Amino acid sequence: MAALGPGTRPIAAALTSSGLGQVARGGIAGITGAAASAVAQFLLVVVVTRGFTAEQAGVFFTATALVLMAAGVARLDAGNGLIYFIARARTYGYRGISGYIRAALVPSVTLAVGAAAALHPRLGPLALVLPVMVAADILLAATRGFGSMRPTVLLDGVLLPVAQLVLVAAAALAASPRWLPLGWALPYLPVLALAAACLRARLPHTPYLTGTGRDLWRYTAPRSAAGAIQAVFQRLDVVIVALLGGPVPAAVYTAATRFKVVGQLANQGLAQAAQPRLVRALANGELTLACQLYQATTIWLVLLTWPVWLGYAALAPWLLGVFGPAYGSAVPVALVLAATMMVATACGMVDVVLTAAGHTTLSLLNLIAAIIVTVALDTALIPAQGALGAVLGWSGGVLVKNLLPLWQLHQRYGLLPFGRHSLPALRLRTRAAA
Repeated sequence: MAALGPGTRPIAAALTSSGLGQVARGGIAGITGAAASAVAQFLLVVVVTRGFTAEQAGVFFTATALVLMAAGVARLDAGNGLIYFIARARTYGYRGISGYIRAALVPSVTLAVGAAAALHPRLGPLALVLPVMVAADILLAATRGFGSMRPTVLLDGVLLPVAQLVLVAAAALAASPRWLPLGWALPYLPVLALAAACLRARLPHTPYLTGTGRDLWRYTAPRSAAGAIQAVFQRLDVVIVALLGGPVPAAVYTAATRFKVVGQLANQGLAQAAQPRLVRALANGELTLACQLYQATTIWLVLLTWPVWLGYAALAPWLLGVFGPAYGSAVPVALVLAATMMVATACGMVDVVLTAAGHTTLSLLNLIAAIIVTVALDTALIPAQGALGAVLGWSGGVLVKNLLPLWQLHQRYGLLPFGRHSLPALRLRTRAAA
């Protein structure tokens, strides 16, 4: 493997300073939160599909997909930029961190306010939650930069989806489609308040340093575009189905693909824990340690998610029946979803490793390629195939999004998702020092 820089240390000497045990604990916490969130989101879809007509459910799913897309664009990927700079700032006492946080919040929240104003005529009061969503996401990312997973797990992984489920269930009991968007949006308010309190408790009192905003956005700008495309990529399929097929196919497609959030959240849970360590390892030229982190998280991701995908494929006829009689025809959609997610999880968190190595522009180009493939396949297949055409388009984009950076990492650094560090990762003792 080609080294990223001088001074690559042996793994045995790096374990303690890298906090690999803390990564394991953080990864377990992240996946626990992901599991709670996935269950709550699945139940929310069940409540909506059972409590309302397929047309009403499709309208609701399309509206929330638009809001999540807009929030993903407005974030400008400032949260990941904060993680990068806060993780690096640990070595010099976190000087200037308040400047980085301010530089991340102001443009992102301002853009979210503009997006809320633009979407309000179409989405109504639901659009007003956009600035709250963006601010909460950035503040939680900052807490992860300090090495703490607990706020993200408790607030984003448990409080938010559970509160949404409770309030949406109340709207269903009242048989009031008007209250559905409000029940989904309100929980973001306490999440924002608690995220701000958690960050304040961790934020050191250091003087403001000039140039922090310039440094943050010089690094984050390519990732801002990539983050926007990623947000669009995650939700675009639902919107395209609604536009080309109407709200009923959109509801069927959303229900059949709801389980894809399991893989996304599990990957996110591991990535959130490992990202600060990867940044420090690659910045210090510790390519061997970076390889160890990558292969360890990949093997755990496969072990934790593949049984879910195999079970979903086997039980798809019964599971889809839970949503109602109108949703049982989407079994082929579930099979394509399961196969695609198994391939994606076997690639590991390739994009996180690529950006941690500083290749933000390359990551952006990969995402552009993925979304082009998705839109092209969706446009060609949805009119004739409906929900199946949409999942085939999504599958093509996911494969491009994972296989391209996998090839790039191997070509540049010799990194592979599986190797000599995979099996030892299963024997990792989480008591390793942080």
